[in-house]
Amino acid sequence: MSAPLPPRDGVPPARFSMPIGGAWGTVAEFLLDRTNGATEVVRRLDAGEVRLGDGTVVTRRTAYSPGGWVYLHRDLPEEAPVPGELSVLHEDERLLVVDKPHFLATTPRGRHVRETVLVRLRRQTGWEQVQPAHRLDRLTAGLLLLTKDPAVRRDYQELFAARLVDKTYLAVVALPAGADLPGEVRSRIEKPRGQLQAVEVPGEANAVTRIQVLQRSGDRALVRLRPETGRTHQLRVHLAALRAPIVGDPLYPRVREVAADDFGAPLQLLASELAFTDPVTGDRHRFVTRRRLSADV
Repeated sequence: MSAPLPPRDGVPPARFSMPIGGAWGTVAEFLLDRTNGATEVVRRLDAGEVRLGDGTVVTRRTAYSPGGWVYLHRDLPEEAPVPGELSVLHEDERLLVVDKPHFLATTPRGRHVRETVLVRLRRQTGWEQVQPAHRLDRLTAGLLLLTKDPAVRRDYQELFAARLVDKTYLAVVALPAGADLPGEVRSRIEKPRGQLQAVEVPGEANAVTRIQVLQRSGDRALVRLRPETGRTHQLRVHLAALRAPIVGDPLYPRVREVAADDFGAPLQLLASELAFTDPVTGDRHRFVTRRRLSADV
C-alpha cells in the first residue's frame, strides 16, 4: 500500500491502523488517544496534513473508520549527526550495497530517524524506494544490502532467511594472553521482551558462529566471524560468553550507559563481506568492505 503523503526530508509518514471495534467517534479522537494528546497531531489536523489511506483529508469531524489506516508526519526528535560517510559500493537496477559507519541505524526507530541509512539514502533522487534486505545493528559498521525495486525485495530477503548468504565479520576482542577460542560455538539465544541484552538459555541450539583468530597482540585479538544463523546480537553474545567480549561493546558482558552523542568508542565489529548467488540474475556476487577497525591489535 502506497502512502497518501510523500516522504518529508526522506522520512515517510507515520501510519496508524484503526482497530475494528474501536469506541472512538472520530479519527481525531483515535489519533489523540494513541499519541497521548500530542500537540503536533492537533496542529497537523488543523493544517489539513492528516490523510486516510485513500487520500481523504482528515478533519476534527471525520468519522472513525474501523479497519482503515490514517497517515501523518510526526515531529522528529533532535539527533546528533553521526560521523562518517555512507559509501555506496555497488548499484544496479535492483540493488544498492552500502558501507555504513558505526552508530548509523539502518531504519528509523525511536530516537534514531534522520540519522539512519534509509533516510540518508532516500534524500537522494532515484533512491526513494530503497529498503534493507537484512538487518545490521546500529553499532556495527560495514556492509548492508538494500533493494531499489519493491517488487524484488522479498527475493533478497529470502536469501538471508534461508541462510544462502555467506556473511563474514571482523572483530577486535579482549583475549588474555594464553587464552584460546573454539572454532565453533553453538547455543540457544533468546531476546526477552523489554530487555536490552539477548541471553543464552538451555535448549536446542538456534545460533551457530564459526571463529578464527587472525592476529594477536597482548590482551587483544583480531578474529574472523562467520555466523551461520542470524539471532539478535549473536556474535556479541557468543564472544562475551567465551570471556572474549568485543572491544567497545556497551551491552556485553555488562550494560553501561553511553550518551547519545558520544561517538568516541565504537564497537569493534565490522560486517566485512557478503557473498551470494543473485536470485534474479543467477550471477555470483561478492562484496568486501573498505572500512577498517580502529582498535589496535
